[in-house]
Amino acid sequence: MLYIAFLRGINVGGNTKIAMSDLVELLKRLGFDDARSLLNSGNLIFRTTRKSPVQLERLLDSEVQKRLGVETKFFIRSADDLKSVIAQNPFPREAKEDPGHLLVMFLEGEPKNVKQLEGAIKGRETFRAIGRQLYIVYPDGVGTSKFSHGVIEKTLGMRGTGRNWNTVLKLGQFD
Repeated sequence: MLYIAFLRGINVGGNTKIAMSDLVELLKRLGFDDARSLLNSGNLIFRTTRKSPVQLERLLDSEVQKRLGVETKFFIRSADDLKSVIAQNPFPREAKEDPGHLLVMFLEGEPKNVKQLEGAIKGRETFRAIGRQLYIVYPDGVGTSKFSHGVIEKTLGMRGTGRNWNTVLKLGQFD
C-alpha cells in the first residue's frame, strides 16, 4: 500500500533542518519500498504491506529521533485516504481561485472541541473539520493570521501539520 507522510516542523522557517535524502535512506533501511520525497518541507512517499498509519507514525517518530537525532511528528495517510481528503474539500471555490490560501491541517485524531476552535478565530479565516483533517481558508494569508498552528493545536489539544492545497494536490497524484 502507498502511504504519504507529512512531517511536522522540519525545513521550514529555519526550523529543524534535516536532509530529505537522509529520511528517504532511513525509510529504505527500515524496509519500506519506493521511498522518495516531494519538495523539501517534509513530505515522504513510500510503500509497505505492514502496519496501520498510526503504527507507522509511532515507528517513524521513534526511529527518526533514535537514528537521526531529530524530534518531529509524522502524520501518515494512505493514498486512498489522501484522495478522500481531496474529494471531501468543503472549499472548492477557494481551491480553484486561491489554492495558496487554502490549507489542510493533518491532525493526530479527530478534533472534539471544534466549537471552541471557532471561538479562536480573530480574523476572516474559516475552517471545516472532516475526519482527522482541518480545511482552513486564510483569505489574508497564513503568515499574518492570529489563527496560527499553535493556537489550533493548543485549542484542540493535539498536534497537526499543514500543507497548502497545491501541495496536497501534488501528493494526491501518486498511486
